[in-house]
Amino acid sequence: MFHKMPFILLGIVLLAAFLNPYIPVGVQSIFFALGLSIKSLIMFFLPVVIFGLLFKTAAQLAKSATKIIIFLLIAICCSNFISTMLSYNVGMLVHHFDLSIAPLKEHAGLVPAWDFVLPKWASNAYAMFAGLVLGIATSLFCPKIAAKVSLPIEKTVNWILRGFLMVMPLFIAGFALKLAHDGMIVKIVKDYALIFGVIALALFTYIGFIYLAANGFRFARFLNSIKNMLPAAVAGFGSMSSAAAMPLTIIGVEKNSKEPDIARAVVPATVNIHLIGDCFAIPIFAFAVLKNFGMDQPDLWAYLMFAFYFVMAKFSVAAIPGGGIIVMLPILESFLGFNGEMMSLITALYILFDPVITSANILGNGGFALTFSKLFEKPTFLQRNTE
Repeated sequence: MFHKMPFILLGIVLLAAFLNPYIPVGVQSIFFALGLSIKSLIMFFLPVVIFGLLFKTAAQLAKSATKIIIFLLIAICCSNFISTMLSYNVGMLVHHFDLSIAPLKEHAGLVPAWDFVLPKWASNAYAMFAGLVLGIATSLFCPKIAAKVSLPIEKTVNWILRGFLMVMPLFIAGFALKLAHDGMIVKIVKDYALIFGVIALALFTYIGFIYLAANGFRFARFLNSIKNMLPAAVAGFGSMSSAAAMPLTIIGVEKNSKEPDIARAVVPATVNIHLIGDCFAIPIFAFAVLKNFGMDQPDLWAYLMFAFYFVMAKFSVAAIPGGGIIVMLPILESFLGFNGEMMSLITALYILFDPVITSANILGNGGFALTFSKLFEKPTFLQRNTE
């Protein structure tokens, strides 16, 4: 089913766009409620998935886990910073465009037929921390227990992931109908094609280069890696949530990597903090808004300061649609001189483009995990540190 998933999910999104006028609002409301309910279930079980993946990996790689974690954090910061600095050059180009972005009109969106929200019983950050610490500690002090516990944990996680995969089409259908009903798909294509096109071109060119380089510039492997990540990217487009699409991201990364244990541990650790899509979209949108309000573009030093705080703020991004821009508003105000009206406009633009940004974040995380896992392929770093 996984190999057919890109076509299934893309078909669902296209059908939602074309058939939306003919589907009763009540039916759309039911599908949207189902999508939200499934998302609530995914978010409820996500801490279990994160804990299980990181516990198993940390238990197996206990001797080198500390070095891996430190290196991972450094790699995430460097990747986010490089993406943000690349967007500076694209932003300067956008600032020379003849732009006049009209304000967005507010309208009532599709309302779910019911509300089903499970309580948040554990933080994803706590699950990640607990999985790493307990995995390392158990492996170092009770290796037999670690080996015995890892197997049922892995089976449980795999069972949950398969369950997520089975309900993903229904999950995407609800959010696709929501986007179509609210007119967001049409508005994205019609009113903001120029800016969105520039961002998409720069963003996916860079992500494509990451995959190409990670596959040794072998085009066939590059295409296969992208194909394996398409289900997760389409799921992210429909749900606007990297966390909700994480089960498909993990499956795609496992298929692409020769070190799946490392790769699948990188995904939950980076899902909300390694955000290439945000690193391109928000700065380029900022340049467009500055031009729209007749303000000069920031010089390199001012942008460097903005980029530093921007990258640090990525560690506090909320895992909700539109969460990427919310925590950035104070930084835009402090370093780029945004006022209330400008912050309102960039927030609206971000939310409109959020489906594409989320897809890019997911593809970027897949490329990052693939690149990171290659650094630990045997016989390299991992082998030297486990001897």
